[in-house]
Amino acid sequence: MAVSKTIEISGIPCTFKSSAAVPRMYRLRFRRDIFVDLKRLSDGMDKRAKADGPEEADVNFSPDFLELFENIAYIMHLHGDPSQPRDVEKWLEQFDVFDIFIVLPELLELWNLNTEQMSKAKKGTGK
Repeated sequence: MAVSKTIEISGIPCTFKSSAAVPRMYRLRFRRDIFVDLKRLSDGMDKRAKADGPEEADVNFSPDFLELFENIAYIMHLHGDPSQPRDVEKWLEQFDVFDIFIVLPELLELWNLNTEQMSKAKKGTGK
């Protein structure tokens, strides 16, 4: 079952969707494993959250880290709104600069809600 969420970016409501199709869409488009990339993004956010003081909390992420975020956000938005451009750069052009630390936690939460629903055991539920 798919889970969707609307997040406002640069004043534009964006519908993001997470389902079992996302890993396939991501792999076909970027030739990467979304599970590995989401783990890396999640670990980066955890590191930022555990930082002591504002200097350490302002973790600078590498360009490839930001690219992972952009690619995952793009696929989840395209899945939620198929009218989006078929090119990541064109998709990004519709936004002003936005804060990864606001959008990424929302996307990670959406992904976790979807995977939580997929992993519920059927055995022993009385069905």
